[in-house]
Amino acid sequence: MPVLGISHLTFVVRDLERTARLWREGLGAREVYDSAGRNFSLSREKFFVLGGIWLAFMEGEPAARSYRHVAFEVAEEDLPGFETRLRGLGVEIRPPRPRVEGEGCSLYFYDFDDNLFELHTGTLDQRLARYRA
Repeated sequence: MPVLGISHLTFVVRDLERTARLWREGLGAREVYDSAGRNFSLSREKFFVLGGIWLAFMEGEPAARSYRHVAFEVAEEDLPGFETRLRGLGVEIRPPRPRVEGEGCSLYFYDFDDNLFELHTGTLDQRLARYRA
C-alpha cells in the first residue's frame, strides 16, 4: 500500500487577505475556497492551487522562523520576474545560499508570517548528478 503523493500543504498565517494577495498576485496561485465564517476546520481558511498543488492557509499564530521550507519549481528565466513581483508586495527576499554550479538557482522568500518558501530552477536528478561529479 504505497503513499500516492502529497495531498496538500497547510500554513498558519495571521492575515488571510494579505496572504491571499501574495499568493495570487506574487505567484499566480488560483484561490479556490474561503471558509468565510463557515469554518469546517480549526479556524478560517483559504485554499489555493499553484502548479497543481493544493495549498491551505489557516488563520492563527504562526510558528517561529526557521529554514524549514517548501520549494516550487520554476524556469530560470522567470526568477527575475518573480523577484520583482514579490518585492513589489513587500515580501522579504532572503540572500541566496552558496551553491555549486549545476544544482540550479533559487530565490528564497519569507511570507508575512515568517514561512520560508523557495522558487527553484533545478531538479532532484540534476542535483544528484552534480553531487556525484
